Amino acid sequence: MKRQHTCEGGCHCGAVAFRVQLPDTVDVLRCNCSICRKSGYLHLTVPHENFELRSGEENLVEYRFNTGEARHLFCRTCGIKSFYQPRSHPQAWSVNFGCVDLPESLNVRWQDFDGRNWEKHVSEISEKVN
Repeated sequence: MKRQHTCEGGCHCGAVAFRVQLPDTVDVLRCNCSICRKSGYLHLTVPHENFELRSGEENLVEYRFNTGEARHLFCRTCGIKSFYQPRSHPQAWSVNFGCVDLPESLNVRWQDFDGRNWEKHVSEISEKVN
């Protein structure tokens, strides 16, 4: 039987707080694109319906680069990006794995993602699906 875990998370100073529903096993992506590599961001994809922003919307500042599709959201007080809207998954948030208080029973599968070559990687995935 699959179980859902309710987990709390947020930025370092606590101004931005959220709640997520997670299954027993999650996939966490380590990306090598410029922003993820420099910030140490670890991607946990959470469908919009399993994410609740509890406080701090007014404290979020947005940064966009390259195609401008991804909405990188940072706490204006402490600078932490605890979640953002990725261009790869418009139906989900990418939550920073390090910003979530996780249960010990959670199973984590680590995956590397070649974000440095994002367009090539996405086209390879599309070819496998078609």
